[in-house]
Amino acid sequence: MALQDSSDGLPEFAPVLIVGGGPIGLLQALLLSQFGVQSVIIERYPQRLAAPKAHAINPRSLEILRQYGLGEKRVRQLGTSRADGSWVNFITSLSGDAVGRLPYERMDPAVLDDTPEMIHNIPQPVLEQELTSRIAEDPNITLHKGFSIHAVDQTDNQVLATVEERSTGRLLSIRSRYLVACDGRRSKVRELLGISSEGEDSEQTMMTIHFNANLRPVVGDRVGMLFWIMDPIAAGFIIGYDLDGTQVHISQVDVTQQPIESWSDEMCRTKIRDAIGKDIPFDILSVRPWVFRRQIAETFQKGNVFLAGDAAHSFPPTGGLGLNCGMADAHNLAYKLALVHRGVARPSLLSTYTTERRSVADVYSRQSVKNGQQIFALLQSLKMAGVDDVAQARHNMMATLADPEQRAKVDEGIEGQREHFDNLELHIGYVYGASEPPSHASHYSPKFVSGARLPHAWISFSFPDQSSTSTEAARSSLPAEPVDVSYVTELSKAQVRDCQWSTLDLCGLDAFTLILGDNDTPLVAQIAQVQKQCAATNIRFNVWRFGKDFEVVKQTWFTAELNKSGGILVRPDQHILAMLTESTTADEVITALRDHLGQ
Repeated sequence: MALQDSSDGLPEFAPVLIVGGGPIGLLQALLLSQFGVQSVIIERYPQRLAAPKAHAINPRSLEILRQYGLGEKRVRQLGTSRADGSWVNFITSLSGDAVGRLPYERMDPAVLDDTPEMIHNIPQPVLEQELTSRIAEDPNITLHKGFSIHAVDQTDNQVLATVEERSTGRLLSIRSRYLVACDGRRSKVRELLGISSEGEDSEQTMMTIHFNANLRPVVGDRVGMLFWIMDPIAAGFIIGYDLDGTQVHISQVDVTQQPIESWSDEMCRTKIRDAIGKDIPFDILSVRPWVFRRQIAETFQKGNVFLAGDAAHSFPPTGGLGLNCGMADAHNLAYKLALVHRGVARPSLLSTYTTERRSVADVYSRQSVKNGQQIFALLQSLKMAGVDDVAQARHNMMATLADPEQRAKVDEGIEGQREHFDNLELHIGYVYGASEPPSHASHYSPKFVSGARLPHAWISFSFPDQSSTSTEAARSSLPAEPVDVSYVTELSKAQVRDCQWSTLDLCGLDAFTLILGDNDTPLVAQIAQVQKQCAATNIRFNVWRFGKDFEVVKQTWFTAELNKSGGILVRPDQHILAMLTESTTADEVITALRDHLGQ
């Protein structure tokens, strides 16, 4: 299969049909392709919107790109530089007074003890273009633009989708084994399947103004990723995707006072001019209203149809969690679809998709709402919330900032936003099957429990070594290149050399992985038995042993945990399937694998 225009017509059958050509749909197809699973993507629009939306690619998303060889280094070369994107500024206007400042997420060198991939900011259209360029070179993926979903019917093992060619109104049918809906918050597939959602619809209408301006001379050394404008005449926030060019201003709109249809070009220009605080050249590129809401589908699966990304969950952008939650959806679903498609796993494996991902999306959505509430509380501390008269609100703000006692409360309110702009525990600390949400979004701790992402530690390799436990298949599943942290300028050359390989790199994308300590447990002598039984049932299985195949560079807590247990059994998506004990046997490992796969 090769990339085709919609005019070439749709194939009659595809193993996987993906509805929606945004970043989640593109990523889903690319992940499946790594397993040799072919897919067809239908995209409603001939061209995607140029206005940037999401921008933060969190550590987990970059870890996923690295595992699948999808160019995390290339992505890091695009978008906002670390120097520009490391701060959140609270200001009266871009050229006005500084009210406060916080770090933007974890972009300090110490975060590399927790993840090999520091967060990176890149406009969503740029990420989509990068993924699309990879789609164009992938023989397992066909992209058809200008098609929308019209109807979905299912039998026991097949999905029949009726799609409309939007330029002609012509209806066509395509059969698939599975359908993955990545068609956004207003998902037509979700509607057709009758899947309801829970959450809160808000009456808060937001307005995004996409504009082009060189803000660098205005902000000077007060660079940042986000600029929260406190002056009520232009209240909102600016996302500085590129301080030399691309920006957006987002503000809340009272549609009773300013109906959407009344927003003229001049009104937008006034809003941007007031936010900047001085007269500089800029161009308004687009204006887009949207509604602030939280929405989670009741289920992410119905038969052989799956919801991913905004089709499954949408929530306020306060926290930047939406795109990354969708990328993790695709990661969770990819290996499960592939193993069931290959006949290695039974369809029962697919039922774990909703149970695992829905709970994560729910936590993310509630954190996003909480972040929005905390920002509103900050506005209250400035005595602006609920004040309709702009002049009075402005007077209140200036008086509050000038009063030392009131200013202390404002500083406390800004400090209270840290959880909004540091979500590391949500990014990499979530645990599938956890009964309680994390107590704080910022406070990450490595977790050696079933369902957790395998904790990251920097490692070096001992092979080739005659005593090596790892097989050639395991070694060949390593990423093609080491991690590159040279962009972290605070690190010495020796520190950069120590940060090349992660424990996450031990996890082959299409294999279950057993990581053993250097203690001689009964299982060590039975590894050949496990490998033989896995081969007999087509389960790909890799083994790594500390002290024989790899060494831990500095995070000795990983070594201690590994040797305290009998080993760690890891799923293809880098989440722990089981923590073993010193008495775990080969039969128990095989049972854990077969139970997960439904064999």
